[in-house]
Amino acid sequence: MTIATSTRLTQEDLRFYERNGYLTVPELLPQDKFDRLRTHFESKLADLPGGMRPEDMDVPHFTDTRLFDWLLDPGVLDLVEQFIGPDIALFSAHFFCKPAGDGKSVPWHDDAYYWRETIIPSSEAITIWLALDPVSEVNGCMRVVPGSHGPGARRYRPTTNPSSVFDEELDPDSVDPAQAVPIELRPNQCSVHSASLVHGSEANRSTERRCGFTMRYISTGVRFNHEEVGDRHQIYLARGSDRAGNVYADPTRPYPELVANRGPGQSYVGARRPGGARPGSG
Repeated sequence: MTIATSTRLTQEDLRFYERNGYLTVPELLPQDKFDRLRTHFESKLADLPGGMRPEDMDVPHFTDTRLFDWLLDPGVLDLVEQFIGPDIALFSAHFFCKPAGDGKSVPWHDDAYYWRETIIPSSEAITIWLALDPVSEVNGCMRVVPGSHGPGARRYRPTTNPSSVFDEELDPDSVDPAQAVPIELRPNQCSVHSASLVHGSEANRSTERRCGFTMRYISTGVRFNHEEVGDRHQIYLARGSDRAGNVYADPTRPYPELVANRGPGQSYVGARRPGGARPGSG
């Protein structure tokens, strides 16, 4: 379902999200601001260190404070507020870029599984997935299982698929791919999805790059586990006031030490790493 405006949702829109766990939204940013974001991303991609995959441009805001111009954009926060309320924290961000020809796949998963030791409850996070490129089934768009965001434990297993960005996946017996819906997006269009929604994406074997910018938010009533993971991750107060006694980072200063402590690429930051699983979306 695609709503009619970029920030104002109807009751029907919200009911759709509550039932299905996702929603698509057109034209998230003013066009000139979106164009600046895409230009900024292209510069970062061009400067990617040798050996680093484009899919692994995780938490770029820890070292690039310019990204807060978009992560804390009032229009973006207006949209987020309608899902989680007026007290908002920025949880994380990620440029997820699948290059043409060899872009990696993402197995079936739910984000909350990977964030369970970072935020409590991890199911309360939402992700805005903003398309920087045209995104379709041809170049590996995200696929979601509508209504799969309900409570309950899920079984994970190791995966040895060399084209996968993760090394764990949901047990295939617990997912019916026939129920999946492709999330095809135009540039500056976005989807919003629950942290508990089952989703994944195919490898990109096409001639067209597929890139998105994920912006992840939580209510400030969600507890950030600063005591255990604060040396590898931080959150930021985006709007309103704190309601859980959280510690917040300063968006005006970089935190290269967090990136150094996490290690390269995407990393599970909890204390009990279950075999190398990596966090992410789509």
